[in-house]
Amino acid sequence: MASLRNQTIAVIGGSSGIGFAVASAALAEGAAVLLGSSSEARVADAVERLGDGASGRTVDVTDEGSVAAFFDGAPDLDHLVFTAGDWGDSRAPQIVAELDLNAAAGVFGVRFWGAVRAIKHASARLRADGSVIVTNGSIAHRPRRGAAISSAMAGAIEHLVRALAVDLAPLRVNCICPGYVVTEAWDAMPTADREAFLARATERQPLPRAADPAEIAEAYLYLMRGTYSTGQVLIADGGMTLV
Repeated sequence: MASLRNQTIAVIGGSSGIGFAVASAALAEGAAVLLGSSSEARVADAVERLGDGASGRTVDVTDEGSVAAFFDGAPDLDHLVFTAGDWGDSRAPQIVAELDLNAAAGVFGVRFWGAVRAIKHASARLRADGSVIVTNGSIAHRPRRGAAISSAMAGAIEHLVRALAVDLAPLRVNCICPGYVVTEAWDAMPTADREAFLARATERQPLPRAADPAEIAEAYLYLMRGTYSTGQVLIADGGMTLV
């Protein structure tokens, strides 16, 4: 399995959550990391916390010009990791007969089209023996009532990965599909409510708890190092999809 030492990895969405954990783990392996995030303050804070080997720039993945500018100034890359995410208000039921179709189309804006924009503009910088890893959600495999559009978007990401693995070969293209992960995205919920929700949500899983971002980061490192894996979806969900 390949080493990440002296490799260069762009992590879009790397200022917090899973992306930050991936960046931290890659640095520990001897890689250099270029972070991308929409917030200049968050990029600066993340780079300071990560220390030597980390750099960062702002990027708005909903704006193709911003994405192009981000990669125009980037060094040659070994890997692109895309963890940027915006599920919107995924708790609001998406009743088909009542859908605002413009709002529904917006569900694809960051996670799907944002990933496409990043891959498009990173492709000229990526080494042929490198990789792209995008991030999905478990709703692709466990659709729930009132979430048809979110489920369809998540499924589209996985089909995109399979198709791009063919189109961009020998560049490898893979996907990570996490379950519940305790990141800053949960901070808006009071601690007691969050813990109670996650306990209920994961109680039937073979591993009955939410993940730490560092645990999920290991899946990304595997796919960066795993030089014979492409077009794959690696599910890291504590067994959620088994029950």
